[in-house]
Amino acid sequence: MLKTAIGLLFLTQFIPSAHAADPVRGQALYQARCAACHSVDFNGVGPAHRGVFGRLAGTAKGFANYSAALKRSGLTWTEANLDRWLADPEALVPGQAMGVNLSDAGERADVIAFLRTLAKNKE
Repeated sequence: MLKTAIGLLFLTQFIPSAHAADPVRGQALYQARCAACHSVDFNGVGPAHRGVFGRLAGTAKGFANYSAALKRSGLTWTEANLDRWLADPEALVPGQAMGVNLSDAGERADVIAFLRTLAKNKE
């Protein structure tokens, strides 16, 4: 029994722990990695991100520069789809126009946690 407990304790040292998503860190990452093209509330090179959760890809109000591939994708922005998109946009939607990715899963989780805090504007 003691050997089993020690063995399990030893193994846990080599198993990566789950990353607890941090929206505050995500906001800082968003500013550093996304804000050159995106804003929370205003369209720029890319669409505004407020209310992105649950939105059909290629349909942000007032943004017209979507690629045909993204408009045809049929994706709805969920946590899983945002993670896949941020990891490798071209793999998810071949022919899309975003040339940036976040390869680190923890950074993606943090940015997604931040995006989740951005409720839709009341219209």
